[in-house]
Amino acid sequence: MKLIVSVGMPGSGKDELLEIAGRLGLATLKMGDLVRDETRRRGFPINNANIARVANEEREKHGPGVWAQRAVPKLIETKMLVDGCRSDAEVTVFRHHFGDLFVLGIYSAPETRYERLIRRARGDDGQNLQEFYDRDRRELKWGIGNAFTLADGMLTNEGTLEEFRTAGRTMLERILSRES
Repeated sequence: MKLIVSVGMPGSGKDELLEIAGRLGLATLKMGDLVRDETRRRGFPINNANIARVANEEREKHGPGVWAQRAVPKLIETKMLVDGCRSDAEVTVFRHHFGDLFVLGIYSAPETRYERLIRRARGDDGQNLQEFYDRDRRELKWGIGNAFTLADGMLTNEGTLEEFRTAGRTMLERILSRES
């Protein structure tokens, strides 16, 4: 199995990479959907505060790799992209279960990401600059910076959407061509 795991801050381009992966025939899984599903299961509205609360509570109760552990049973295709790894503990879970793993970092500057999140206007993105920075701090506390240090490759997403699509496609094709 070829498993690609993306790591990137909110608004860096992970959703766009999922679309690219889908067009290349890769199955995909958004780890954030696992958190949103658990939030809904508990009867909470989907917003930044509730998502953060549920994500934190589960990490505190079950450990920092809990979301990766919950993703593993869903990873059944031969080629997959898992979106949204948030810590080195999650990378460790995936490496333990899948020997053929490629961790792909996606970087965008905070100003760029904030503008994208404002345009996206998803309920859990936050409503203002303070919530944006609070979310960044929360994700850094979870260990996303440590996950970045484990990346096998990196995409920078500071140009046009078309430039990122081209770079993303090229990178995914390069990763898939490394199959043994």
